[in-house]
Amino acid sequence: MGTFTLHDLQCFDAVARTGGFQAAASQLHRTHPAVFAAVSKLERQLDLVLLDRSGYRVRLTDAGKSFHRHAQEVLRAAHDLSQQAAQLAAGEESELRIVIGDLCPRPPILALLSRFFAEVPRTRLHLHFEAVQGPLERLLDGEADLILHGIDKGNPGLEWIDLCKVRLVPVAAPGFLSFPISRAIRPEQLRPYTQCIIRDTARHSAPRDYYLVEGAHQCTVPDHAMKKEVILQGMGWGHLPRFLIEDELHDRSLLSIAGRYLPGSTEEVAAARRLDKRPGPVAARLWEYLQRNAPQLRRTYK
Repeated sequence: MGTFTLHDLQCFDAVARTGGFQAAASQLHRTHPAVFAAVSKLERQLDLVLLDRSGYRVRLTDAGKSFHRHAQEVLRAAHDLSQQAAQLAAGEESELRIVIGDLCPRPPILALLSRFFAEVPRTRLHLHFEAVQGPLERLLDGEADLILHGIDKGNPGLEWIDLCKVRLVPVAAPGFLSFPISRAIRPEQLRPYTQCIIRDTARHSAPRDYYLVEGAHQCTVPDHAMKKEVILQGMGWGHLPRFLIEDELHDRSLLSIAGRYLPGSTEEVAAARRLDKRPGPVAARLWEYLQRNAPQLRRTYK
């Protein structure tokens, strides 16, 4: 068996993904003959038929499908290695992409990030705010280097640092409900009332229902700050982070309707990143920085 190059693998991968040599050539900015020759050479060197050329579009053979999976792993590793080399040559990354989720207590999180990035002025912070399943989707789609949100800890492709716990409390403004507030309120009693919910910014993840009362009218908002204002004005009820409404619960401008059938929940907020993405020098320092500061956050929000 002869040796093959990354160029050969790139050409084969492009043909496999696009379904044709011309489309692959356009994507790679190479000529049709060059791509065709690279894939043919790869097949000769492997002594395998990787592509079925009998149809209008080329298709992977069974051997081609298996080889393609492994080829993609090699190409991803080569890409990551190239990125790492460029980062090391430059000394530090030119940018980091961080997504903050709707559950995060923003003042302390933003203060942490502000202090860190003040020390690395050559690295630009691209900061985005997403809600519900949006943060995790951005991370898994490769659009974020780090997220600060609740995560699925059963996902073997992630590593995380526990930052804090956030208690979500169902609340309403005084007089919003026409019946007395007690710890025995059932979800079906709330069906005639507008429920205020956060708009999920995920684009393709399967929708999930969080505390939704089936059949109730809904009011959707972009974040918890807007949700709080809507509920304060008696335009709906909903779950809010307790750290955001401590004063309102104390002065009774918001009333907890939590009880046996509406218990609320405690959500864990974590810093998370993908295990298959090797961090650059600045990202590694940021991870260590968050690890050092996480205990203080956990003591404050517990």
